[in-house]
Amino acid sequence: MSSICRLGIKHLLPKVVPGSNVCWRTFASMVDAKLDAVPVVEIDEGIFKYVLIKVYGKEKTDGSEPSKLIVRGFDRAQWHSDIYDEVSSALLGLGLETECLGGGRIENRPDLKQIKVYGYSQGYGKADHTETRRLLLTKYPDHNITCSDEGY
Repeated sequence: MSSICRLGIKHLLPKVVPGSNVCWRTFASMVDAKLDAVPVVEIDEGIFKYVLIKVYGKEKTDGSEPSKLIVRGFDRAQWHSDIYDEVSSALLGLGLETECLGGGRIENRPDLKQIKVYGYSQGYGKADHTETRRLLLTKYPDHNITCSDEGY
């Protein structure tokens, strides 16, 4: 994350309300709420590319930086970068920064309650399919979700 952004907020808000950290805490709470509100999984049905993304909240006063992993996969995307660009732009608009951790493909068969995670992204590398599976299970606990390093 950009240190300029962090310094700008930390140093600007106390000047707005001298001697008070109330504004900083309120701002940090709003960003935490935005991070919490980001859905962990958003995927389509069928076979499509997906990306694993790390989303960052703003650095806290104790130096910690809240984050979470999310999975996004859309059949409308021709490239992994199409997905990442769409998602990162939307989240940046909420004040959240992102990092693409890799990609692959998903075959989502809701009629059979089956999801297969496999392959890789030529641009971002292979996502951690085991982590992707763990995240998918949060939304699809009754599905048979398998991972494979085979295929593209």
